[in-house]
Amino acid sequence: MRVFEAVKMCEERLSGLENPTLEAEWLVALTLKVKRSEVYSHSEVGKRSEKRLLKNLERRACGEPLAYIVNSANFYGYDLFVNKSVLIPRPETEELVLTAKDFITMESSVLDIGTGSGAIAIAIKKQTNANVFAVDISKRAIKIAEKNAKNNHADIKFAVSDLFSGVKGHKFDVIIANPPYICPKDYEKLDKTVKDFEPKLALVGGKDGLELYRKIISQAPKFLKESGRIFFEIGYDQAQSVKNLLEKDFEEIVIKKDLEGNDRIVYALLKRRE
Repeated sequence: MRVFEAVKMCEERLSGLENPTLEAEWLVALTLKVKRSEVYSHSEVGKRSEKRLLKNLERRACGEPLAYIVNSANFYGYDLFVNKSVLIPRPETEELVLTAKDFITMESSVLDIGTGSGAIAIAIKKQTNANVFAVDISKRAIKIAEKNAKNNHADIKFAVSDLFSGVKGHKFDVIIANPPYICPKDYEKLDKTVKDFEPKLALVGGKDGLELYRKIISQAPKFLKESGRIFFEIGYDQAQSVKNLLEKDFEEIVIKKDLEGNDRIVYALLKRRE
């Protein structure tokens, strides 16, 4: 099959997607193991590649995210292995790294809670060379995060941990977390590409979406050094609720919007202990 025919076939099959031409070019490029910009520099898709392309095309047509099909996602410029055991890193989460790294130095100790693919931990380590510790309740997620850290030459300590259970006795300058924050009602409304394929454990945050924030915020003071800071990604309508939770033990609470104009980041400074 000629390359332009393969792209056209994929484009027609994916006509219901937002950008079928882009999706088609990506599928063909990944099948040929070339950059998308190089896809038309090849004239043919061989028989073996054609079989692989058809299989991947059907997976994509059924709604499976491209990142899971090719087991690859990019976050903050770093290539990561992903599968259905971890969330696909979102561009808006890069805002969390951008915000936090301004408060982190090489001497800082940083805890990433709910690391998933390791995206945040790896980006923080590569950008600051701080001492980074990353935890997740999922053993499968930790194995993937460890693999991604190794592939990106990022020296990070990992542990299977239910929030702080695996870091007792440690204190950190910075705690950073992108916890599950979707409530069950909103989960049912999610696009099928998310609901049917990405891990529910990493998406739903209790009855109101705030359960993990409550737990982290109530325990965090024990694990933060003096003048330590905490950083969260939040849902678009959760800023005030998270701010209210922080006010008991934290001050200088800042709410930051993402590039779409939605509240996305909340961070705060630990109050001085008397």
